[in-house]
Amino acid sequence: QVQLVESGGGLVQAGGSLRLSCEGSGRTFNHNAMGWFRQAPGKEREFVAAISWNGGRILYGDSVKGRFTCSRDNAKNTVFLQMNSLKPEDTAVYYCAADGAPYGLGSSTTHFDYWGLGTQVTVSS
Repeated sequence: QVQLVESGGGLVQAGGSLRLSCEGSGRTFNHNAMGWFRQAPGKEREFVAAISWNGGRILYGDSVKGRFTCSRDNAKNTVFLQMNSLKPEDTAVYYCAADGAPYGLGSSTTHFDYWGLGTQVTVSS
């Protein structure tokens, strides 16, 4: 059974930092793009970041550019999201995703075939 499991969410004050991790199991994602999305209550799922299979290309959503950094460790089948300078508007459930097809990269939910259950990030003002 293929699973993506997020960790690292929590409550932080505005201006603080959090680091999310997402570990895949059941198959390797070493040749697949992985990414992060988020969804706040009453809003659509929003693209945050995506990283190509080897880390050579990284895409970011406009609202997180310059503050968030996406990286991966293929030896651990894991993708990370370092979030700095957090704002109250970053409050959401953060979801990890993986593309089932190799070597692609995109920012739409339709590019991703596997999803984690999400981890809550709450930023207080």
